[in-house]
Amino acid sequence: INPDDSFTCELGLPNATNNKAYRSIMQGLVCISPSYQYALKNGISFGIGLHYSYFAINEFRVQPKIFGGIHSAATFLKLGHEKFWTERFGTETGFKIGYLNSFAVSDSIKNYRRTEATFVEPFISFIATSSVNSSYRFTIGFPFYGFNFTPETIGILDSSMGYSSADFSKIASAFTISFGYTFYFNGKKNMDED
Repeated sequence: INPDDSFTCELGLPNATNNKAYRSIMQGLVCISPSYQYALKNGISFGIGLHYSYFAINEFRVQPKIFGGIHSAATFLKLGHEKFWTERFGTETGFKIGYLNSFAVSDSIKNYRRTEATFVEPFISFIATSSVNSSYRFTIGFPFYGFNFTPETIGILDSSMGYSSADFSKIASAFTISFGYTFYFNGKKNMDED
């Protein structure tokens, strides 16, 4: 495969890291990332896409017990390097950078709490082709959501819940494991050239 333009959609599971309170209080449930990219002959790729993730409040870790979560949506530009080592196996490494809106909702917040931030995600993908037009991928990513999580983010105003200010100093981030599907628009062209 010598890809030029392609569309990828990834579905994964995010696990909170970095910020101690975020890691303890929030549970990652889903992340979705559709994107379009164009790859040059040397493998350098660039693209544009969307990212959505949802972290639910672990109601067993907060007192009083509250329900809700944080919805994060981002638009991003993507820069990477895609290489096919064999006809059936390839890799892609790169990063995504963009603009993020996070919306915290809970029983303790009247409407929602909105946060705007910079979104950055380095990633590596392992790609297995299934035909000249399509492939499946396993992706490991490290999204940084650009905001500092505290109990106040989810509406707990009167308690630090035993965390120190140092625990809140690191920005919210995650470790994600995703599976995706890629459609290559030039697959038929490659087949005709063979």
